[in-house]
Amino acid sequence: MEFLTDPVAWWFDPFATNVFMQRALYAGLLAVLTTSVVGTWVVLRGMSFLGDALAHGVLPGIALAFIIGVHTTIGAFVAAIVMVWGINMIRRCSPLPDDTSIGVLFVGFLALAVAIMSSSSGAYTGDLNRFLFGSITGVSTADLRRQIIAAGISLGGVAVFYRAFLVMTFDYAQAQVLGLRPRLAHGVLLVLLATSIVASFEAVGNLLVFAFLIAPPATAVLLVRRVPRIMAAAVAVGIASVVVGLLTSYHYDTAAGATMALTAVVVFLAVLTVKALLQALAGSRGRARAAAAA
Repeated sequence: MEFLTDPVAWWFDPFATNVFMQRALYAGLLAVLTTSVVGTWVVLRGMSFLGDALAHGVLPGIALAFIIGVHTTIGAFVAAIVMVWGINMIRRCSPLPDDTSIGVLFVGFLALAVAIMSSSSGAYTGDLNRFLFGSITGVSTADLRRQIIAAGISLGGVAVFYRAFLVMTFDYAQAQVLGLRPRLAHGVLLVLLATSIVASFEAVGNLLVFAFLIAPPATAVLLVRRVPRIMAAAVAVGIASVVVGLLTSYHYDTAAGATMALTAVVVFLAVLTVKALLQALAGSRGRARAAAAA
């Protein structure tokens, strides 16, 4: 219970005295800012499976970049853009539903990554564990700069296409009538999604970035209704998850990325449970009042 008995030592000293924790905090906050804003639209539009597919779809790009000596961020971004392009092409040329095309590419990209990493050329990709599970305490100043650029791109893209995203989320046909070009807006959203995933996998790992992309916005949807408030609440939940997750990892020697992601999921489950209990309590009171009135 040191976080209660000695709050300064538990909550503040790790960030004040440890430069690695400071960088980890900055990286986590930037990851939250990028993923929560884009993730709001992912949750509202029911695109969670696509987010999961893209989070795994960057793996072959990371593996190839690692083998040929190119920065893994470049490989991940190229793989994500190729997957986005493939999804759009299958969507246009095939009568199959979206989840089918996403599933096919998801399996294909994941299989390609496994094939590359199991080949003789990929025998020395042991450091890929860093990109799968994250190494937030090892981020560099250059990593933080890339995250800042990605956050700026994501926030700018959402601001420019906000009206189109909003209308097509609730009425795709109305977006077409209003001339908002929903097909273009959908493509932009996919690119922003890819950007947020690629920018965040260095911090929390690309297998765990999905939790940050979904859990804070999903929690926010349970708390508020209007889209700007959902974004703000998602960022707040994400920030709390980063801080608590990092400190828990520091004090109890657990994996930082996994602990942050787990914290975000636990917060979602806690809010969901409390809301369900409050609704059940309100329903019981309503039935009691109706019975008394009768």
